[in-house]
Amino acid sequence: MESQESGKDRHLQLNGGREARNRMNDTSPPKLLLVDDEAALREPLAEYLSRQGFAVTQATSAAEARSRLREDKPDLVLLDIMMPGEDGLSLCRHLVETQDLPVIFLTARGEATDRIVGLEIGADDYVVKPFEPRELVARIRSVLRRSARAPAVPTENEALMFEGWRLDPLKRRLIDPEGAVVAISSVEFRLLMAFLEHPRQVLDRDRLLDMVQGREAHLFDRAVDNQVSRLRRKIEADSRNPQLIQTVWGGGYMLATDVRRAPLDAE
Repeated sequence: MESQESGKDRHLQLNGGREARNRMNDTSPPKLLLVDDEAALREPLAEYLSRQGFAVTQATSAAEARSRLREDKPDLVLLDIMMPGEDGLSLCRHLVETQDLPVIFLTARGEATDRIVGLEIGADDYVVKPFEPRELVARIRSVLRRSARAPAVPTENEALMFEGWRLDPLKRRLIDPEGAVVAISSVEFRLLMAFLEHPRQVLDRDRLLDMVQGREAHLFDRAVDNQVSRLRRKIEADSRNPQLIQTVWGGGYMLATDVRRAPLDAE
């Protein structure tokens, strides 16, 4: 009897150990790609972030960052603007349009116009050097949390239909009423998804920025206005007189049409 009980105990311990290991495997640390040509900042920062529970990969240039991205996809990119060769703005534009990765700029350029340019092309936040490392960690975690709350993607066999348009969320492919594919960036896709998930609802700028790009919104209203303008140019018959995405003065924007779901294989 004792040997049976001890055998059960060992079995439970082994199972418990496997379950614990599985839980640990399911909670792997967030992966960061840190891109900065200044070793005196990059290396200590990478060490600090590693101590805070992040898995950090370093790159000294945009070219090296592109190589790293081919090997593995991080959860977030920390990106310097001023680098030899391709600058951070160009790399950010590439990441936003092709990788759909959250980006936080690390840069010594702190003027408002520089911040707005970075945010308008799709960066999620902007931290000016020198910065407090604990603040950067808080911003990283905030962006990661908000990215996880992005608009939900419909089930695999569903497309979203509105006014003759069709969006395939899995392929991120937008089809116009004539059947032609219309290219949209990752930011435009997320913005369109936000509207399609909330038709005929007023979405203010703060909420849109939180849903689409997850950054501190109150200083950067112009960023979402520009993204809406770009999306209007893609889907409106006359972007100067928009009928689909309407401005609600003092409130924000609203998709002024109904949305229905349709099986992809039935289209």
